[in-house]
Amino acid sequence: MNTRIPDESKPIIAILTTSDKRLKFCGNRSNFRDIIRTGKELGYLVYVVTVRDLKLEERFINGFIPSPSGKQWYSIPVPLPQVIYNRVANREKEELKPVARKIAQCLEHPDIHLYNPYFFNKWNLFEWLHSSRFTSKHVPTTRRLRSPGTLTAMLKNHDSLYLKPESGKAGKGIMRLKYLADTALPYRLQIQTGRKNVTYKTASMERLWSRISKEKGSARYIVQQAIDLATHRGRPFDLRVLLQKNSRGNWGVTGIGARLAGARSITTHVPRGGTIEEPSSMLEGTFSTERAAAILKSVPTTALLMARQIERASEYRLGEMSMDLGVDHNGGLWFFEANSRPMKFDEPAIRKLSLERIFQYCQHLSQLPK
Repeated sequence: MNTRIPDESKPIIAILTTSDKRLKFCGNRSNFRDIIRTGKELGYLVYVVTVRDLKLEERFINGFIPSPSGKQWYSIPVPLPQVIYNRVANREKEELKPVARKIAQCLEHPDIHLYNPYFFNKWNLFEWLHSSRFTSKHVPTTRRLRSPGTLTAMLKNHDSLYLKPESGKAGKGIMRLKYLADTALPYRLQIQTGRKNVTYKTASMERLWSRISKEKGSARYIVQQAIDLATHRGRPFDLRVLLQKNSRGNWGVTGIGARLAGARSITTHVPRGGTIEEPSSMLEGTFSTERAAAILKSVPTTALLMARQIERASEYRLGEMSMDLGVDHNGGLWFFEANSRPMKFDEPAIRKLSLERIFQYCQHLSQLPK
């Protein structure tokens, strides 16, 4: 298969991932197909490239494009990209020396723009947001989990805490700790495994710490005040906001979704049993129609403030992120998480615009001096 001559006014765009012996490359193939299809409709040459095949000293490299049916992928010679959309699948891959080296080389390359170079670390996110008076009020009290003393100190002010891995994804490894005074076994640790969770009860901090240490292993954790969230039919929910930069390079809200926690889940993540819901119907379950509308109207302003602060503090060029915001019983908004490689939103209108925004921002980026 030959590559067509691209429109010179539009940048050549590569979706960066890592190689796989069996499947050729890693990543969400249906997402990549959607991106390539949208790019083609908009007149862009876009392809998937692995870190191994991205040879920055060459004029032409090997890239992957899907067959017309989308069932197969072909390797074809393609020109070196001008913009790289980073979709390296996970932190483990990102931290491999060849991958880290290639990302660093792309960031230094005089003719290539790469954005969203790294995954976020939870502790860094909370530090960045806490350092601005405009965003700090939306951040739950958060500490690094270093010793039983950290838990004891936090439990003096909060009877319920979340323990989260700094580099976690999709709710994996999250635990919830409750302290019930005047009971024989006051410490209650909920541990989530898949869609189920088990509760460990103990009377002593020593035994509690032993169980937490066993669960978390060598992973670094944060401990965070649990927010008393608004509920729908007795289950907590949070809002998922997709933020992307537009054709002028400005942050905008592409869409807002809602995720409702599963029946026995301690988080709202879909892989843990959460479900995709309509934000207004979730809010109206707790608040009046007018109050729900006012809360929803405040979400973009708050999320945009946070996105700008995260980018400023990270000191890297970012073009998109998803954000999890909780709503408390007073209608206050709380920041829980941001992801620099957002999973695709299933809501059709959000999905369509999100694909178009990728190309709007890539076009803007290609016109900036490096």
